[in-house]
Amino acid sequence: MTIEAEYAIEVEKLTKRYGDLLAVNDISFNVRKGEVFALLGPNGAGKTTTVEIIDTIRTPTSGKVRLLGMDVTKKKHDIVPRIGVLPQGFSSFDRITVRSTMQYYSRLFCCIDPDIDGLIELVNLKDKAEVQYKNLSGGLRQRLGIAIALVNDPEVVFLDEPTTGLDPRARREVWEVLLGLKKKGKTVFLTTHYMEEAELLADTVAIVSKGKIIATGSPVELIESNSNYLIVTLQSVDEKTLAVVRKMGFEPVSDPHENIRVRVEGTDDVRKILNGVEDAGASFLSLDVRKPNLEEVFLKLTGEALHEGPTGGMGAK
Repeated sequence: MTIEAEYAIEVEKLTKRYGDLLAVNDISFNVRKGEVFALLGPNGAGKTTTVEIIDTIRTPTSGKVRLLGMDVTKKKHDIVPRIGVLPQGFSSFDRITVRSTMQYYSRLFCCIDPDIDGLIELVNLKDKAEVQYKNLSGGLRQRLGIAIALVNDPEVVFLDEPTTGLDPRARREVWEVLLGLKKKGKTVFLTTHYMEEAELLADTVAIVSKGKIIATGSPVELIESNSNYLIVTLQSVDEKTLAVVRKMGFEPVSDPHENIRVRVEGTDDVRKILNGVEDAGASFLSLDVRKPNLEEVFLKLTGEALHEGPTGGMGAK
């Protein structure tokens, strides 16, 4: 009896070079079947190159990658029909409708009896089925792209920066679609530089920086293992409060809204700050105390902040 493999994706010592550019630097990780795996990092970190090697678009310089138990450099013909891909910057034909677009891609991928209506409903485009692509908003276009990636009922779905460039509302609408994929048990490989996206959607996150994976785990595990401190936020402070906190030996960071954020070691430090502010007769409007989020973990591990910007050159994404 054959035992079904636990992992949908297995990456071992993967490296990709473009001349002197080391885009992917000796990375290893596994993706379990049925999970959402997020490769998290800034533009230029090597995310797109990694995903394009796994989904057979690019060839590695060295290392091994197995997808659904098959070597991606030797079994592309067998792998491609079993995966779905939403590339970065997805686009389609301006003058055909959502439904016609789905029908076109189903024929292109030689799909047998595709559930076009079911996919349109899954991505919440039922009321847009007869609307031409050129008249769709950015968020609706991304949802259509996800539906196209699912038209062959793939076992593994690759989504490369699926919400880049979208406004917050459209981004959340796409997230709802991705959560629907998770409920359907699809294996989803997601690349993103949005912390909130990774924190909300992913079962496992791999943080990548300059071509190397520097941490892997669930969002909760990553936060817990790198959060031996608290963040205290005092809102609407006066100048006296800022001076008092500095005098106590802390390093408050202020913002344009008269709020300050202070990193402290524990609740004793919180009480110390509150007592010091009260004793000095200083004031603030409200107090918030919490553990670091995934963005602060990333900053701690890499020394750089994530930001949205223009994509890098070939192999540097």
